[in-house]
Amino acid sequence: MKRLILSCFLALNMVIPAQAVELTVSAAASLTDAFNEIKPLFEAAHPGNTLVMNFAASGPLYKQIEQGAPVDVFASANQKWMNEAEKKGFVAAGTRKDFAANALVLAVPADNPAKIRSTADLEKKGVQRIALGTPETVPAGQYAKQALVKAGKWDALAPKFIYGESVRQVLDYLVRGEVDAGFVYATDAAKEREKVNVLSEIELEQPVTYPIAVIADSTHKDLALSFLDFLDRDKGQAILSKWGFKKP
Repeated sequence: MKRLILSCFLALNMVIPAQAVELTVSAAASLTDAFNEIKPLFEAAHPGNTLVMNFAASGPLYKQIEQGAPVDVFASANQKWMNEAEKKGFVAAGTRKDFAANALVLAVPADNPAKIRSTADLEKKGVQRIALGTPETVPAGQYAKQALVKAGKWDALAPKFIYGESVRQVLDYLVRGEVDAGFVYATDAAKEREKVNVLSEIELEQPVTYPIAVIADSTHKDLALSFLDFLDRDKGQAILSKWGFKKP
């Protein structure tokens, strides 16, 4: 009888499908549209598994990982926060790589009421509100600060700054016409091209590159690696390109 029960148990186990996995991907806010389009394609290629997307500025995403949030994949909008994650041992060895590139631009609301033509105009009295991401936590804000400091404009413009918690919040300020100008990524400005005009690309000392890695504590490393691989393949690259990202 015991053998019969054991045989039945084994037979049942053979037909029970593997437990579905929820893979949590913490990604920079600027990746929202591209990753949301990639999500159903990846899930279709890996039936029964689900991608859980967590979008925010890269700094807060790193802080979540540092505080023990259950994250499988981290995609940052700059090297700073991935360097920190790797330094603290949060990155699975050998999984980090750059997968996309972007550009920082100066943008204005479509009607451009302050009549801004270039960064030189930002110092004019008629320009009162300039939006950028909080430099300490938002990569786009960090890039903007570095460029303005190098140009010798940071201190003069500081009283005009309106800080956003992410680059997408800065974009929202521009779309709603709540600021005279703002620093966002080229991909963000392209998303709202009917409501936001790009005036110029900002010259940076280092290019805007996006690193991605599997988190060391992930219990789904194989699936996480499959997601990284998907981004490198034709479908993933085509979607990233569609949303304005370039190869690193």
